[in-house]
Amino acid sequence: MRNWTGSLRAAIKGAIGLGALAAALTLPLTAAYAETVKIGVLAPLTGPSASDGEEFVRGVKWAIDEANENGGVAGYTFETVVADVKDHSAANVSSAVERLLGTDGVEVILTGYASLSMFEVEMMAEAGMPYIAAGPSPSFAAIVAQAPEDYWCCWSYTASFKGYETDVLPAIESLAADGKISIDNKKVAIISSDNPYSKTISEGMKTVFTDGGWTITVDELVPFGEVSDWRASLAKVRQDPPDLVINTDYLPGNSALFLNQFLEQPTDSVVFLQYAPSVPEFVKLTGDKSTGVLYNLIGGPLDTPGWPRGQELMRAYKDKYGMTSGAYGVGLYEMTNMYFKALEEVGDPKDHEAIGKAIGRIETDSVAGPIAFDPATHVALQSDDHVPVSFWQIWDGERVLIKPDKYANGEFRLPPWMEQ
Repeated sequence: MRNWTGSLRAAIKGAIGLGALAAALTLPLTAAYAETVKIGVLAPLTGPSASDGEEFVRGVKWAIDEANENGGVAGYTFETVVADVKDHSAANVSSAVERLLGTDGVEVILTGYASLSMFEVEMMAEAGMPYIAAGPSPSFAAIVAQAPEDYWCCWSYTASFKGYETDVLPAIESLAADGKISIDNKKVAIISSDNPYSKTISEGMKTVFTDGGWTITVDELVPFGEVSDWRASLAKVRQDPPDLVINTDYLPGNSALFLNQFLEQPTDSVVFLQYAPSVPEFVKLTGDKSTGVLYNLIGGPLDTPGWPRGQELMRAYKDKYGMTSGAYGVGLYEMTNMYFKALEEVGDPKDHEAIGKAIGRIETDSVAGPIAFDPATHVALQSDDHVPVSFWQIWDGERVLIKPDKYANGEFRLPPWMEQ
């Protein structure tokens, strides 16, 4: 035993030097010799969604740092491999997925969103690669629901998006019933960009508002991508000022430009913007003008006293990175830890099927609310008892959660451009 130990020490010394030897020999055996598992991350590192992509990577690295500092999980330590999906086009997403699938040691792939149609789920199933995404859940569900047993690999941290289509109208009518706003003409302007996420939500909203007795005064669909000027659409809004103006374009730059140009000649309307105001970049681009804007989230961080998990992680993210997380920094942290839970249960990162099925059995409190998966669609359940539709208003650069009541930390206030 003495000779074997001496030989090992001599070999290590020769390979890594005296300083590293001293550090290695003081580590627990599992930490010193743990095999490294690579976690693939699909992220838009370039293009209009790059600020989201940076959050994806920070969230995964945060979880990995914690796991590695604690000696790993099931005898393994971790590192990230990131592939840029750029503009989310089919070609760029396919290239990024193929790169990760072809990288030795990648045993799971995570993303906030890669393609907006979620077609890459098919690629993951074919490759037998565990995959957790937080992209458009309607597209995800439509793929998996065809044969859920064939998609043991793939799970959506994002809950059903149906609430994005259905819940804005009752929220607005509830504000009116509480005397927070006045509904004078039951008119709404709905503007969208032509991508699966924004268009699906706007089409659903149009049905809900029409069925609710509202008149749609503007029904506008603009090409997807960077918008340089919204004034033509806003001129139509001003011709017949509605009670509510909705824009479902999710890109922060586009949404910020829309608000800034709306405020050049505002109508007496509540402004609801889809998703974009949750991204820190939006407030940077709009400054004080963001005050009063309304938006909602499904799967966004519940950073209020009503949900301590959300407060804890949002504070920890800011302490680590010196900035506030949007939905994805803390979200990808949670998703990475879900993989760690599955690995701890299974023990072998190469047993992809067992890992995938273990992910699907997870029930846990997350920053977005209690997570459990629908076995028919592999999408996280959405309800006030699971992942809620949360409504927020920006005020003086801060995000105030106004609904649902069980999580709220403030109340809706009349936007400055509507004050009499």
